[in-house]
Amino acid sequence: MDRVLNGLRPEKVFYYFEEISRIPRGSGNEKQISDYLYNLAKGKGWEVIQDDALNVIIKKPATKGYENAPVVMLQGHMDMVCEKNEGIEHDFEKDPIKLRVIDDYIYATETTLGADNGIAVAYALAILDSDDLSHPALEVLITTDEEMGMTGAEKVDGSLFKSKYLLNLDSEEEGIFTSGCAGGCKVVFKIPLEYQDTEKDGYKIIVKGLQGGHSGVDVKKERGNANKILGRVLYDLIDETDLVTIEGGSKTNAIPREASAVVTLENKEEVQKKIANWNNILQNEFSFTDPSVNVVLENINAKVKPIEKELYKKILVAINNIPSGILSSSTVIDLTISSNNLGVIQTENNTIYLHNNSRSSVESLLTHGLAPAMKQLGDALGFECEIGGFYPGWEYAKHSPLRDICLATYKEIYNEEAKVEAIHAGLECGLLMGKIEGLDAISLGPNTYDVHSPNEHVSIKSIENSYNLICEILKRIK
Repeated sequence: MDRVLNGLRPEKVFYYFEEISRIPRGSGNEKQISDYLYNLAKGKGWEVIQDDALNVIIKKPATKGYENAPVVMLQGHMDMVCEKNEGIEHDFEKDPIKLRVIDDYIYATETTLGADNGIAVAYALAILDSDDLSHPALEVLITTDEEMGMTGAEKVDGSLFKSKYLLNLDSEEEGIFTSGCAGGCKVVFKIPLEYQDTEKDGYKIIVKGLQGGHSGVDVKKERGNANKILGRVLYDLIDETDLVTIEGGSKTNAIPREASAVVTLENKEEVQKKIANWNNILQNEFSFTDPSVNVVLENINAKVKPIEKELYKKILVAINNIPSGILSSSTVIDLTISSNNLGVIQTENNTIYLHNNSRSSVESLLTHGLAPAMKQLGDALGFECEIGGFYPGWEYAKHSPLRDICLATYKEIYNEEAKVEAIHAGLECGLLMGKIEGLDAISLGPNTYDVHSPNEHVSIKSIENSYNLICEILKRIK
C-alpha cells in the first residue's frame, strides 16, 4: 500500500500517524483504535492496560542512568472531531482519512484531519518504539472521548500511575507551553413538538459558507455561528413561515458552519426578498471572518406538517437568547474567560434539542452564572434544560519544576524564550492532576491550524521540531 507520508522525518512519527489515520476514531467510536493500540503494545512486548473506558496505558522502563528520575506521563487522546464539507461522501464510521501533503502541511481531503490529537498518539508510539532515546520511566496514557466530554480521562484509575510529571501533547502552537485551561459543562434544551393539523408544501432555508472552527480556541476570531444566524433569519420570517424541523452543526465543540430549517411559506416572494436582504446584511457583518456566508431557499418537493405557531415562536426565543461566543475576557492578559457555543440543533423523535458547550476558567461563572441563567431561560419558556458533564479547569501553578525544565530546554535549543499561556479550551490535565497526587503538568505540540474543521492542517516541520523538543525534555529529566 502506498504511503502518503513516506520519507518524512521523524519516520516513526509519520508512520504511526498514517497508520492511525486509516482507523475510524470519532468520539464514541474508539473501539477499533483502542484495540489497535493495545494489540500493537502486546505485539511489541510492552506493558499495556486497556481499561473499561477503552483508555490505553502503556509503560516503558527508564533507560540506563534514569532509574531514579521522576516517572513521566506522555498523554494525549485517541478520538477526533469528525467534520466534512457539504456534499462530501465520507463515512467516519468506516472510511480512512485521506491524507494529502501540500508544501509543509498535511491536510485531509474535505474532512477533519485528526492531527488533534493523532499527532500526540504518533509521538508517544514513536518514543515507545525507539531504542536510542534517553528517558525516565514512561507511562503513556491515550484516552477516549476527550472531544465530547473527557469521559475517558474522568474514568481513569489514578492508582495505576506513579508519574510525577505530565507532558500533555494536545497543544497546537509550537513555542508555547500551555500551563492552564478552562473547565466546562454541557447544557441541553429539550423541546417536545406539537403539530398543526394541516399539510403544506415544504421548503428549506439553509445557512452555509461559514468557516467554523474550535469553539474554545477559535472563539476570539468572532466567526459566525450558523445556528444563531438561522435563528435571526427565521425570526425575521416569523410572519411568512411555519417551522417543521431545524438542524445545525454536528459537534458541540465545533462552531457550526451550516444550519437549515424545513418550513412552510405563506408568501414565497416576500421570503425570497427578505433572504436576499439577509445575504447583504450577513456579508457585511462577516466580511472579514466569513466572507462566503450565504442563505438560500430550496423547494423540497414534499408535503410537510408544521409545528404549532406559538411553539415556533418560543423555540426562536430560546435560540436567539442563548448566549453565544465570548461572554467575558481578562482585562490583564489576552485570554477569553468564559464563552458558550450553541453547537448543535437537532430535530429527532418529535423533539428539538439545543446542545450547548459552555466554558470558563472561573468555575463559578459556570456553576453560579451561565448554567443557572440557561436554566431560567428554559423554565420561562417551559422547556426542559439539562446541565451536566462538568469538567475542571487547570489552574496555573506558581511553581512548576517541569515548566522550568521545558523553558530552559527550549531556550537552549532555539536561543529564544518560549511563551507560557493559559488557553480557553479544555485539556485533560485538570482531571488527571485531581487523580494523581502531586502531578506537575505542561502541554505542548506542533503548529496545527483550523482544528475541528475540514481545513484542519498541521506543519510537517513543526511536527519534527516538537518531537525533537519532547525527546530533549525527557533527556533532561533526571
